Amino acid sequence: MRDKRGPAIHDPALLRRLLRAKDRIDAASHEDWPIPRLARVSGVSEAHFARSFKDAFGIPPHRYLLTRRIERAKALLRDTERPITEIAFDTGWNSLGTFGRIFRDITGESPSELRAREKTAPHRLGEVPHCFVSAAHRPNLTIAVSEKRRQESDDIAPGSKQEEIP
Repeated sequence: MRDKRGPAIHDPALLRRLLRAKDRIDAASHEDWPIPRLARVSGVSEAHFARSFKDAFGIPPHRYLLTRRIERAKALLRDTERPITEIAFDTGWNSLGTFGRIFRDITGESPSELRAREKTAPHRLGEVPHCFVSAAHRPNLTIAVSEKRRQESDDIAPGSKQEEIP
């Protein structure tokens, strides 16, 4: 049942099942989490799981997984000297190119640019509770990455037309 103000209202049992799947993603975001696997963890049908997850948490399961992977990659880039390739594969990406493209689409900068910026910026994050730091660095994935790319290309397209020479 939908409330006029927003997402569907769920019974506590369903929310616990959805949280179980969300916790699994959080614990192992480097693994593949297709809808059938998440639905099995939750004990509901695939369609019901996908719809209910989005209603409960505001984003589809795949976008949530991307958010967690990017959060982890940003932390590793900021806090370690590990190679970017190693970070990409350890956070669940199958190719460095895909990692770099999605990372840039979501954060607005490449992994190496983020690392360089984080190294030069003075931080006093030790004084801030970790949950606040994580929330502040969480990527905003309210729209699909492909939709974001399309919107950016639409913004560029009108200005990119060459003037006609008479």
